[in-house]
Amino acid sequence: MLDTLDAAAVRRWCAGGLAALRRHQGEIDDLNVYPVPDGDTGTNLVLTLTSAQQALAMDLATLPDGGPTAHGHALRLMARGALLGARGNSGVILSQILRGLADALAAAPVVRGRQLAAALGEAATAAYSAVAQPVEGTVLTVATAAAMGAGSADSDDLPTVARAAAGAAAGALARTPEQLPALARAGVVDAGGRGLCLLLDALVEVVTGESPRRPAPAPRPVRPPVTAARETGSTDFAYEVQFLLDADADAVARMRQTLAGLGDSLVVVGDGATDAASATWNVHVHVNDVGAAVEAGVEAGRPHRISVTRFADQPPADQPPADRLPAAPVDAVDAHGAAAPSGDGRAAVVAASGAGIAELFAGEGATVVPGNPSTGELLDAIRATAAARVVVLPNDPNTQAVAHAAAREAHTLGVRVSVVPTRSPVQALAALAVRDPQRRFADDVIAMAEAAGACRYAEVCWAGREALTVAGPCRPGDVLALVEGEVHLIGADLADTCTAVVDRMLGGGGELVTLLSGADAPEGLADAVAEHVARHWPFVEVQAYAGGQPHYPLLVGVE
Repeated sequence: MLDTLDAAAVRRWCAGGLAALRRHQGEIDDLNVYPVPDGDTGTNLVLTLTSAQQALAMDLATLPDGGPTAHGHALRLMARGALLGARGNSGVILSQILRGLADALAAAPVVRGRQLAAALGEAATAAYSAVAQPVEGTVLTVATAAAMGAGSADSDDLPTVARAAAGAAAGALARTPEQLPALARAGVVDAGGRGLCLLLDALVEVVTGESPRRPAPAPRPVRPPVTAARETGSTDFAYEVQFLLDADADAVARMRQTLAGLGDSLVVVGDGATDAASATWNVHVHVNDVGAAVEAGVEAGRPHRISVTRFADQPPADQPPADRLPAAPVDAVDAHGAAAPSGDGRAAVVAASGAGIAELFAGEGATVVPGNPSTGELLDAIRATAAARVVVLPNDPNTQAVAHAAAREAHTLGVRVSVVPTRSPVQALAALAVRDPQRRFADDVIAMAEAAGACRYAEVCWAGREALTVAGPCRPGDVLALVEGEVHLIGADLADTCTAVVDRMLGGGGELVTLLSGADAPEGLADAVAEHVARHWPFVEVQAYAGGQPHYPLLVGVE
């Protein structure tokens, strides 16, 4: 057994954790609240920790002058590698947990039980700080439970504290279906939380020399679906706008009056700074005119970390997006509130799965990276544009956290990056169509965000497993039509289901339909849907392209 956690133990922990994640990669991928064939939390965690291990392959004997201890240096290498290799929300959260550990332990002369307990607390705090709207029943809950278990051990004995942390995390993981009904309906526990438990068990094995014998969480019984409502405010307003604002109290009072006239659910709170000139305020409001709300902030002071969320794009309150970083917002003015570097060069970086989709984006002048990119891959693409201002379109809810992590890294290099939270390639096409380099960068990003938000999207695929959805039960091989992330239709015939979902979407209005056929789409599918629209919706324009995306034979956008 180890009395302290040294650099060699950190390296063994990383290797052991990666091995455990690889062994359970398929199991974690299958912990998916949807029966669609693209659950990838386990894969993303493996890729993230693989990058951490590669960073640790550096010569740990060479420490920076005046830098941290050897174990602190190892932890920082591990955290930095995880950040640059982070894929998906789960990868970003894991990188923040590792960063919290590294920050807490870097200067500690030795790491015994109480030091580890305090560091796990810092790790949980760092994970929560990365999440716009923390939700319990996710990996965040598991991380907090690990910290509380370690603290409750109240011991300097490292093995005792490590065991307590891992045991508390396992208990919290088993309770996640009680906190999130979507997990209970799917009969699964939180995927990201399961990955964190494996890492903590790997730490116990390194410290004690014994592998904890814990069975995989048993599936829970499926429960009927429930319907969620908007938490606050009326249904008259379509967008939630939030930002931080540096301004004095008088300017904030004027802004408050303006925003009150634009919408509802207005909340403006300050940070309590005694110097009114340097106060920072957190502003939240529901509106229909996003531009007017942001302009009110500009008139009052310096808004930053601006986020725009369209309520129609939000999952029900009881449904966690994968690994849950809740839907990452758009930093419409500046991803970090920093002044833009000199120069007017602009560029767009877009994530795309499918050769046809990539060609469409390239034709719009965007730099394209493959789907499910890492933080480092996005950062490399941003740097390769050589532009001073870059907009990033992730095209997948699970890539938005990675995009924001890349934006933070790019800021340190003097590049101003904004992330438009596109959840589908069809939304990115809508956003790129309104891009105008003659506008101010902030105004251009707002216009792109509004265009993306006004584009409703649907995905059609085959069910990968039996499940109970809000549209009813499905079996493997059934055709599923998901509208903005929620299963709306279950069918037996692909073409019939595709036309039915387009009819349903156009029933709510629309002037333009975009169809992207996937790699597995039968020949003529998009043409058949286009002909159906021409017959039944004669005043609607249709654009059909060969997208080549995996998993989804058809992607649909309605504007």
